[in-house]
Amino acid sequence: MAAFSYTPIGYTIPTMAHIQRDRKKLLARVRRIAGQVAALEQALEAGDDCDAVLVQIAAAKGAMHGLMMEVMAGHLNDHVVAEKDPAKRASEAEVLLDLLKRHAR
Repeated sequence: MAAFSYTPIGYTIPTMAHIQRDRKKLLARVRRIAGQVAALEQALEAGDDCDAVLVQIAAAKGAMHGLMMEVMAGHLNDHVVAEKDPAKRASEAEVLLDLLKRHAR
C-alpha cells in the first residue's frame, strides 16, 4: 500500500512504504539470520560444546534484534514522525508501544 507525502504547497505524491523501499536490505538481513540459524542447527546436530551453541544463539538473537530495530525505525519515521494526521500518528505510535511491550517480556 502506498503512503502519501505532502509537498510544500499541499499536493500529495505517493511514496513507497519503508518495507518496500528497504526490501533488499531487509532481505539481506533475513538471509544472514537464516544462515545463523542453520549454523546453530549444525552445531546442535554435530554435538558441539555448549559455548559454541550459545555463541550461535547469541548471534541469531542479535541479528533478529537488529532486523526488528531497522523495521521499527522505518515505521517510526514513516508512520509516526512524518504522519500529518494526529489521530493516525497516535494510532501508529500505539502499534510501536504494543510491540515494545511484547518484545520486552
